[in-house]
Amino acid sequence: MTTTTEPDTAAIREALHGPGLTACKGAFETAWADELREDVEREFASARQREGGAVGRGPKRWYVECHPEALRGFADIASHPWFTSVCETVLGPDYQIIEVGFDIPFEGAMNQPWHRDFPSPPETHVEGRLTSLAFNLTCVDTEPDMGPFEIAPGTQFLSGADWKHQMFPDKSEWPTFEAVAERRYPMRGDISARSALTVHRGTRNDSARSRPVVVIGVDAPGAGNDAHHEPQVTRAYWESLPDVVRAHLSCPVVDELTPIVQKHQIEGLVMGEA
Repeated sequence: MTTTTEPDTAAIREALHGPGLTACKGAFETAWADELREDVEREFASARQREGGAVGRGPKRWYVECHPEALRGFADIASHPWFTSVCETVLGPDYQIIEVGFDIPFEGAMNQPWHRDFPSPPETHVEGRLTSLAFNLTCVDTEPDMGPFEIAPGTQFLSGADWKHQMFPDKSEWPTFEAVAERRYPMRGDISARSALTVHRGTRNDSARSRPVVVIGVDAPGAGNDAHHEPQVTRAYWESLPDVVRAHLSCPVVDELTPIVQKHQIEGLVMGEA
């Protein structure tokens, strides 16, 4: 862990309620990020061997959900002062970590359709309150040809009620998002937080390299996204975690981990850009 400055909560709140995305540069050492990539590659190979272990999010693009202890760096992420400050500032003191996983676009991955990760709840598009966040940590230094993440700032409060599955804007609306779109080029050790309702997409990977990104999903109490995820921890791992992590990790403590069969499949992403 390298970040030592006190997080600016006013700036965090302004960023996530304004553009819908904020980041902490250099939160971790690059060697730490390299270990994270080793774990991701191991878990991906394992997930591809079982049905429902890796789900398609477009051509040559996969998403895998894993148990927290599969990633050596999980406790470092969940106890990082910037991470805890963002969660408390936006979601309140009783936030819950509900999802641990990773996305990998390989060479040949195509532009995804513009989308959000799930329908907007009334708390967000009516009351203007965010009830969930997605944290991203790149495992590689992102280059322009690697299919960087693209986001349309300020779209997290759109209703989306008339979109397909309330997640996919009609193609006729895409120019609106493209006009304001920003591409992100995070480096190893960076961490970002965004509203999963901010309209975004993964872009085409023209390089010969994969771009693995770890995803940590966090909910405010009652948000309900935990119904799509089934993380578990073993008793020994649970006892090894810092109190600040145990207080917010919402999952069963078991004697033996059960491989995850994913529930959160996003049908509209399977074929890539239409």
